[in-house]
Amino acid sequence: MQNTNKKRTLWIIVGITVLNAVGMTIVLPLFPFLLEKYVPATSIAVAMSALVSVFAACTFFAAPVFGALSDRYGRKPILLISLLGSAIGYVLLGFGGALWVLFLGRIIDGLTAGNQSALFAYISDSTEPDERGKWFGYLGGAIGLGFMIGPTIGGILGSVSITLPFFITAGITFVSMLCITQLLPESLPAEKRTTHLTLKSFNTFSHFKEIFSLKEARALIIMGAFFYIGLNIWQFNASIFLKDVFMWGPSFIGGIFVLVGVCDILSRVIILPQLLKRLGDRTVGIIGLCGLVVGLGLLFLSAYIPSVFLIIGAVACIVLGEGLFDPSYNARLSVSVNENKQGLLQGTNQSLQALYHVIVPLGAAAIYTYSHGAVFGIAALLMICGLVMFIKLKTTNP
Repeated sequence: MQNTNKKRTLWIIVGITVLNAVGMTIVLPLFPFLLEKYVPATSIAVAMSALVSVFAACTFFAAPVFGALSDRYGRKPILLISLLGSAIGYVLLGFGGALWVLFLGRIIDGLTAGNQSALFAYISDSTEPDERGKWFGYLGGAIGLGFMIGPTIGGILGSVSITLPFFITAGITFVSMLCITQLLPESLPAEKRTTHLTLKSFNTFSHFKEIFSLKEARALIIMGAFFYIGLNIWQFNASIFLKDVFMWGPSFIGGIFVLVGVCDILSRVIILPQLLKRLGDRTVGIIGLCGLVVGLGLLFLSAYIPSVFLIIGAVACIVLGEGLFDPSYNARLSVSVNENKQGLLQGTNQSLQALYHVIVPLGAAAIYTYSHGAVFGIAALLMICGLVMFIKLKTTNP
């Protein structure tokens, strides 16, 4: 791929990521309000955690398989299959009618999960190792832009109809599929693909064994568990926390997600490239994790001192910290395996993140019912553990 064409393709990927993020975040603030139609107010947190967990459980088993399939058949078909499943899932959430229909939508979406791992593998296919941190940052910035646009649209549309944003999201997903079909070339040439599939290729746990047999990938994934679990606690509880403690509706919660988007773009697109030039991956990662610790600590404090200023400070620290750490982490993870295992690695990483989404909502819902603030104190402690491990990790490249 020539340099000009390569950059054009990478920017198309960034654009598709914006569309996906807009679609996903349109519905993000609305789940607690959608569930009010089907369960008592006292059970919303449990029902929401169950919806998240069933999606994550399906993703846990499907993502490594789709990652391996993308190593064999290319990234493009896997992206299309995954987005089709998401579109069907959102349509079912929009139609609703019964709680089981909502669960069916999440199951279909989860069983076709693979768009995130395919997008990250696409970036790995198309860039040199020293460029990946920057482009992973741009992907994160694209998601941040989605967090600015999507929740605003969702808050406005949700005030008219809680179900309408789900149909809008399905339409945006179909537009993404059209863009991939017409504009995106395949990034993994035939000579770099795995040559065959066996029944073992459809065994999720065999993929875990293969990735965890690689020393550097194993160390990074274990450290990343502390980061992702702490981050998921914040992401899962944010909407319901703001609803319960601050008594905010969809529009106000959507405004907070706009702040998330601004901070994400600022950290990943503007601050990150400059800091990487001056300080290097390790120092930038440490700064990012420290920001996360401070932000989660402020969120814990806001449960007992309900202040808008504490919330703003907490969100800024959390999102800026994530924006500095996450791209560097993913770039380093990508160079821990060979080219023909990028899909498998990214699929396994996505699968493990899905596992955290199963564990975190169930555990966090129980703790949240007991104490709205305690969950964020636990998240801060987990992030401190991740920081200690990150500092101790060797910095040599494979």
